[in-house]
Amino acid sequence: MSEATPDQDALARRRAELRAAHLVPVDDRPASTARGLHHTALVSSDVETTIRFYQDVLGFPLTELIENRDYPGSSHFFFDIGNQNLLAFFDFPGLDVGPYAEVLGGLHHLAISVDPERWAQLVSRLDAAGVEHEVHSGVSVYFRDPDGARIELIADPLGEMYGHHVL
Repeated sequence: MSEATPDQDALARRRAELRAAHLVPVDDRPASTARGLHHTALVSSDVETTIRFYQDVLGFPLTELIENRDYPGSSHFFFDIGNQNLLAFFDFPGLDVGPYAEVLGGLHHLAISVDPERWAQLVSRLDAAGVEHEVHSGVSVYFRDPDGARIELIADPLGEMYGHHVL
């Protein structure tokens, strides 16, 4: 087997080992020390383009737009993604932050739960806006935002993944 092709059986065995060592059965699992996700912050190359995409295409209302306390002149702005959770952005005018890149410790994708009826409407809105996307398993749609971040809208309830309870 070449180094470019991972040994799938070995990877499956390793996942099984990790599950056996670390996954506590739901009835024995302690409560989390966290209250929930306050916000996730991404980087925006253009504040207005980001607002138009997230508010106008996806229907996530803009809730605040303030100056970033860490970088004068930079904006910090927030969208309501339901359940008292926020999706936030920074812009960094004058800094060359470069294009989106998938790196260790970076964002792979952001999955946002939506009602099944709303999910179908949002897929249609992505079509109407000309946003390339892929539908998987009839409940997930993947696409990239204006700056390349991978977003998933998933019609499964919070705490479930394709009908499997993960909470």
